[in-house]
Parts: sequence; structure tokens; C-alpha cells
Amino acid sequence: MSLEVQNIEGKSTGKKVDLNKEIFGIEPNDHVIYLDVKWYLAHKRQGTSKSKERAEIKGSTRKIKKQKGTGTARAGSIKNPLFRGGGTVFGPKPRNYDFKLNKKVKRLARKSALAYKAQEGNIIVLEDFNMEEPKTKEFKSILEKIGVLTEKSLFLLPAKNEQIELSARNLKKANVRLADTITSYEVLHADKLIVTESALETLNNYLVR
Repeated sequence: MSLEVQNIEGKSTGKKVDLNKEIFGIEPNDHVIYLDVKWYLAHKRQGTSKSKERAEIKGSTRKIKKQKGTGTARAGSIKNPLFRGGGTVFGPKPRNYDFKLNKKVKRLARKSALAYKAQEGNIIVLEDFNMEEPKTKEFKSILEKIGVLTEKSLFLLPAKNEQIELSARNLKKANVRLADTITSYEVLHADKLIVTESALETLNNYLVR
């Protein structure tokens, strides 16, 4: 599959690039995409929820009422989970939700996500460009000219570019990432994938082994 290269004005440059068949032309594997998305979302969970159990509650250990003759159930501690202010039974504890996922599985999942985007025709190849200074207004103008202003877009860059990243930071629907750090979740979450020419080479180096 070959795509025309556009410039930041949204016009064709007359150049065409061939998308690597080993990435964009494979048969997508839904199960590995599921595993990669699950890994990504689990990795983002903080796991810091915590409630105090009976042994961690501050309170007197005095028996709060006599054992018999009250007509109610026995009660030996103010920290009893049945009482207001008592400990929590089997409450949440800090934990790590992350789990191991093999590199080959991650790589195949990201190839599959990119293949879906290629099949849908939602990939735009952009000529390499730079910005002299961070300007959200200027970046917003670029999105408008290439026709993705109202859609969720994922910009892939070959290397860190602070000017572009800062320019896109305040735009809710624009996400700028390095080509060798993408995840299946981010690719599938975006309506349009905008890849610079150099970022395509980075993708090839990152995903084709």
C-alpha cells in the first residue's frame, strides 16, 4: 500500500511512500491486541487504595458492655467491624496490577493495531516539519489544514520534539507520541493516525525484527 505525502498545508507534495507490508499489511490478531490493551490499562492503575482493618484502628480494648443480660449480641471491642468507626473486613490493600507481557506479543499487537488503521484508510503521512517555538494556535492550524481538527488524532514523531509536544499539549483531541513508544490502546483510540516520513522509518526499525 502506498500513500501520498502531505505537507503541513494539507497539500500533496507529489511524493509517495510505501507502507511496510510486515507492519501494515499483516492479518490483525485480535487476541494479542486485547492482551496489550489490558497490559496498558493495568500498568496505568495506581493500586494505592487502602482501608484500615480491625487491628489498625485506634480505640480502647475495654469490653464495651457485659457479656450477658443485655438482650443483644455479645460485643468485646469498639473496633468491631459491625460498629460505626470499626475496622473494614477484607478491605483494599495497596497492590501492583501490572503483569508481564512478552515483547513479541506487544510487537505483534502494535502491528495489528496499525494494520487495522491502514485497512480503514485512517493513516496520513506528513512531510517532516518543525516549529520554531511552541504555539498551540499554529499547531491547531496544521490540524485544520490536514482535516483532523475535530477528530481524535495521534501524531507520531521520530524523536523528541519539545516545540511540537508543547504546542499540542492543550488540545484535547491531539496526542503526540514517539513512534517507538506507541501502544495498541493509543493507536486504536485515535480516529486518525498522522505519521511523519521519518517516523515511518522509526516504526520499521521498532517493529520489524
